[in-house]
Amino acid sequence: MHWLRPRGSLIVRRSAVTAVPALLAAAALLLTAGCSSDGGDTGPPERSKGASSPGKSGATSPTDGPSPSAAPAKGSVKVVRTVAEGLASPWGLAPLPGGDLLMSSRDTGKIFLISADSGKKTELGSVPGVAPGGEGGLLGIAVPPTFGADHLVYAYFTTESDNRIARMVYDEKKPAGSRLGAPDTIFKGIPKGVIHNGGRIAFGPDKMLYAGAGETGDRGLGQDKSSLGGKILRMTPDGEPVHGNPFPDSVVYSYGHRNVQGLTWDTDKRLWAAEFGQDRWDELNLIQPGKNYGWPVVEGTGDEPGFVDPLEQWKTDDASPSGIAYAQGSIWMAGLRGERLWRIPLAGTKPVADPQSFLDEKYGRLRTVVSDGSDGLWLVTSETDGRGTPEKGDDRILQLKVT
Repeated sequence: MHWLRPRGSLIVRRSAVTAVPALLAAAALLLTAGCSSDGGDTGPPERSKGASSPGKSGATSPTDGPSPSAAPAKGSVKVVRTVAEGLASPWGLAPLPGGDLLMSSRDTGKIFLISADSGKKTELGSVPGVAPGGEGGLLGIAVPPTFGADHLVYAYFTTESDNRIARMVYDEKKPAGSRLGAPDTIFKGIPKGVIHNGGRIAFGPDKMLYAGAGETGDRGLGQDKSSLGGKILRMTPDGEPVHGNPFPDSVVYSYGHRNVQGLTWDTDKRLWAAEFGQDRWDELNLIQPGKNYGWPVVEGTGDEPGFVDPLEQWKTDDASPSGIAYAQGSIWMAGLRGERLWRIPLAGTKPVADPQSFLDEKYGRLRTVVSDGSDGLWLVTSETDGRGTPEKGDDRILQLKVT
């Protein structure tokens, strides 16, 4: 287990170092109103009336390898069925090798097994130490590529003092409610807050563990490389910095983030991330190791030296993105406040056409989307997270077929 070691200094956007404090102060003043944080910091969001036009261990550079054929400009989504319903504050979803699903419940601190065939829900157990509150609680879950041999389940969760990542052995032979072993904390010390806890974790094609860490509402953490807040982290399955990470002895992979809750890889092993904006622009970013994504100096496209601009951006009412997945040549992005599923068709690292929205306001807030490994997606709604308007059957896991 490693803490982040302070390294280096801020990447500045002007050559005159004396301009940086004034610039950051001005940015903070400009960004004090409103927030796209899990779909709004100030109560339930208004329903949108329509989509806007959106403007070294195995590490792979975003430009490495051949680009796949371009995805069609227009796609389609078919809801095949409702897999499960009546779920309480679902957040993370992790497919198992056999096809069933693991689901985390943010506010109860429990992990459930969902039968992909029948939708039957079986409690595996509670994760000790979870302290739900605001946007915190039991958040992302992931299973490693070695799950068939070690039966480990990884979880990112909020405690009384921090956000951390632990792993537990899943024993399917034990009684329901007692199938999780004692947690082994592999990484701790990620800042916690009422808002912006990040929380998405996923194993990459390099078999390393990635995590999105929010800046907890403290905007300066995104540019502070001595803090874990406002970062994408990359670590070994044991929680150690990966040899080849951009900053020595550090798990920090990229910085200048606000609240990353979506991580996925395309077929060329490029990492993509979705990010909540403040009150102007939500973002889809192509992640490059060691790069600065601008928050809080830049929100959305800034065309400023030293910062990476997003591939696509949305008004916060139309997106407020949480989970993302890659399937059929496109990035698929779940919108909380936007209450819709976005499709971003790609040709390599470039969009083929404007993003296309599906399921607009039909199922409410959408939290998590995961590829089924073929032409389908698992989609998780989020009406019971305290910001939705739950109806009978909420929340749900849906099976989709997409093109």
